[in-house]
Amino acid sequence: MTPFPLPADYARIRRVRSFEELVTTPLAEGVNALCWERALTGDFGEVVARLGEGEGIMPLDEAQLLVLPVSAAGRAAIKVMLDDLRRLREHGLVPELNCIHLYPRDEEPGPVPTDVYSFHADSATVEADTYLCTYHGAASEGLRNDEARRRVDIPETRAELLQVYGGVDDAAFGEFLSEHCYDLHYAPLPQARPISFGLGHLWRIATEWPGCPVPPCLHRAPETVPGDPARLLLIS
Repeated sequence: MTPFPLPADYARIRRVRSFEELVTTPLAEGVNALCWERALTGDFGEVVARLGEGEGIMPLDEAQLLVLPVSAAGRAAIKVMLDDLRRLREHGLVPELNCIHLYPRDEEPGPVPTDVYSFHADSATVEADTYLCTYHGAASEGLRNDEARRRVDIPETRAELLQVYGGVDDAAFGEFLSEHCYDLHYAPLPQARPISFGLGHLWRIATEWPGCPVPPCLHRAPETVPGDPARLLLIS
């Protein structure tokens, strides 16, 4: 399923022009994603190359990046990422910067996939948003809320989950779905057109938390296979 560029007419996404606008604009009146569109300078591919081969998820820190033997273009890319980390930290967040070769898959796939390759909503027990930016590699993908259905609401899937649960469809079953995060994952409808979050853009997206005034922003990590370029991803 090929993701499409950021649409101009999707009311749930609002473009902003600065970091200040990104962090201060309310997620309200149906808007569940803010995008600070940017054309970044620097050679992020060189940074990935200098980091070397790896597998899984490689956390990156400032000291590690600053000693990489890169060109001026690579140094410019590093500055961009460190500036984003600083901005988010100064805003009181705890961002992570990772070089991602491959995410882990579900060890025991069941009726509902729960790894990050599945369209899902982030959740929190208190008010919180997710910030993310892909600098290199395949970009994160979003899904319109009206083009998705919770997997636990699909009758066939719910019946399979009930078999796994071994009980009846009651409040305790709902708790079971929540404990295993099954209720956070969504299936695209046949006409769905996933949205590419693009490279270099810094996003703030709505999570699912008690009292949230907007639906959560549905998203996923892009499908990757061994040999694909590693991703540089900032997330908080």
